[in-house]
Amino acid sequence: MEDLNELMQIRHEKIDELKSKGIDPFGQKFERAQYADEILNNFEQFQDKSVALAGRVMSKREHGKASFAHVQDISGRIQFYIRQDDVGEDMYSIFNILDIGDLVGIEGSVFKTRRGEVTINVSNLKMLSKSLQPLPEKWHGLKDVDLRYRKRYIDLIVNPEVRQVFVKRSKIIKAMRQFLDTKGFLEVETPTMHTIAGGATARPFTTHHNALDIDLYMRIALELHLKRLLVGGMEQVYEIGRVFRNEGISTKHNPEFTMLELYQAYSDYHDMMGLTEQMISYVAQETLGTQTITYQGEEINLAPPWNRITMVDAIKEYAEIDFDIVTKQEEVDALIDKLDLQVDKGTARGKVINEVFEVYVEPHLMQPTFIMDYPIEVSPLAKKKKDDPNFTYRFEAFIYCRELANAFSELNDPIDQKERFLGQVADREAGDSEAHMMDEDYVNALEIGMPPAGGLGVGIDRLVMLLTDAPSIRDVILFPTMRPKDKE
Repeated sequence: MEDLNELMQIRHEKIDELKSKGIDPFGQKFERAQYADEILNNFEQFQDKSVALAGRVMSKREHGKASFAHVQDISGRIQFYIRQDDVGEDMYSIFNILDIGDLVGIEGSVFKTRRGEVTINVSNLKMLSKSLQPLPEKWHGLKDVDLRYRKRYIDLIVNPEVRQVFVKRSKIIKAMRQFLDTKGFLEVETPTMHTIAGGATARPFTTHHNALDIDLYMRIALELHLKRLLVGGMEQVYEIGRVFRNEGISTKHNPEFTMLELYQAYSDYHDMMGLTEQMISYVAQETLGTQTITYQGEEINLAPPWNRITMVDAIKEYAEIDFDIVTKQEEVDALIDKLDLQVDKGTARGKVINEVFEVYVEPHLMQPTFIMDYPIEVSPLAKKKKDDPNFTYRFEAFIYCRELANAFSELNDPIDQKERFLGQVADREAGDSEAHMMDEDYVNALEIGMPPAGGLGVGIDRLVMLLTDAPSIRDVILFPTMRPKDKE
């Protein structure tokens, strides 16, 4: 710490030195004309031509009256060469004052050194911002992972591959928008604060509005407001937005995350399956140039069609349990004992089916797979199956053994919806803090009449993880939620 304080003191002294020369240490606008990669990739076009670029000094090698350094911008890193005889003693003295981390603007002509490195021969150097804290020398490796997440602004400077993840994230979201816009979907915005936490089974964050003197919930899903728009005649809508769930933190979960939700009138969950596999494969092709990716060493083919299997059949295949014949509660309870499931005896059959699936089937779903027909007990907003009302027209898409998307043939029967909400309210009163609340206004909207519809939700962060080979959700969220240092 003493060494750090001494280095910072030296940098503060350099501010005074710059000011004594009439130079603003935190300068003004600079007219940048090129980026580093543009020059590096097109040397023949820029050879002996004047260029102007700006960035952060990342290395510096002083050799008397002629020196080399590297400057880094959003696109990459390029070398520059500065010589006192070319720029004069005053400007060269500015270079001598520079520290690693300072932001500068440089103008000059492009050439190659004897070693073949593309370099800018500086004719003009401008100080744009003095860095008062030295950059850490060693920020690579798992030992620094916590610090990297907490100080992402430094992580982005010293680890260019991290910056590229977030450039790719932006392109992924852009490609999703392109796909949906060409399909005739309309992008909309709905409230982030709700009077009722609905659209998913999750524990919400609560806040208070002082002027209205009411509690409000940060949204746990986008669903119910978007389906109100279907009632209003907006037949194809989507939203990409932040969602907040008061849950644990893991490599797959962050309390705030980004969702895509879309709804299409006069369609069903089969249409949503087609839309999902088309969209994900399109996004991969647009951003990576391929539909076959490698994630954590596993080759995954995203090209349609994806595998389709019902939840009950998947359990038969991977757990060798046939829920077509396990129908009575005593049989379900015996299974709970036999499998040592983390649910109590008396738990509804549908919830036990879902538990068995999560424990015994999910770990096998490496390649893209649609798991269809979820139990009604875990699907309060999905339409019942005609041939078996214990199940719903719902699927989840799995890739690399984790859920990526969730979709329904949407429940548009207001009578059925109200009964299911009441069942969820009973669960909530019995202690289930994640059970759905009653939403009378949503039921009222259904009573006005909502067309048959398909709905889809995709976890943007998990999709970005998949397409950037990131092992943790924190690697694809710029500022993930972290425990404060004083709480550790």
